[in-house]
Amino acid sequence: MEHGQVKSRQRVSDHGEVYTNPREVNAMLDLVKQETERIDSRFLEPACGHGNFLTAILERKLDVVEQRYKKSQLEFERYSVLAVGSIYGIDLLEDNIVQARERLLEIFSERYSRLFKAEIKADCIRSIQFILEKNIVVGDALEMTIAKDSEVPIVFSEWSLVNGSSVKRRDFAFEHLSPGIPMDSLFKDTGEEGFIPKPIREFPLTHFLKIADVIE
Repeated sequence: MEHGQVKSRQRVSDHGEVYTNPREVNAMLDLVKQETERIDSRFLEPACGHGNFLTAILERKLDVVEQRYKKSQLEFERYSVLAVGSIYGIDLLEDNIVQARERLLEIFSERYSRLFKAEIKADCIRSIQFILEKNIVVGDALEMTIAKDSEVPIVFSEWSLVNGSSVKRRDFAFEHLSPGIPMDSLFKDTGEEGFIPKPIREFPLTHFLKIADVIE
């Protein structure tokens, strides 16, 4: 799988597609180091490519999860779901989105397997995979729609831990986020007054290992 800066000259010509190399990614993330190490701090990459920024963010978040919860599989699983659920990406090209999801899932799966070996749960992997399908999407971030010349809005899910192992999912239309207002204002968790649109859909509380089983 190609993880360099350019996949092909044609893609550069057609889409202006040039990926940021790891050194630059980490230098930029170091500017907001405290946020990258908050498990629930939310990040949106509106032109995510195949995930160079998103994978680096997840690695940093999982470092914190592992440091804090490596002695408890349940706690590691629960906070890993929260970490993955805090990362969002949009890209015009479907193959980029497929690769980004695969890379993020691989990062989690390798760490999960290393820590807990034969005790890993298929349901946990499914929950992570399901969240990635909802959070990392094909779309046009400028138009806030699922594709160019489409009127179907991009929809993102907010994932919040409630009452221990339960997750509350709320869906928001990306277009409701006003231009110039940071993504974090959509999902305010600091207690400050912010721009908070109404969700377009809410789901019942669900155990974090069963969120992929909820009927859409």
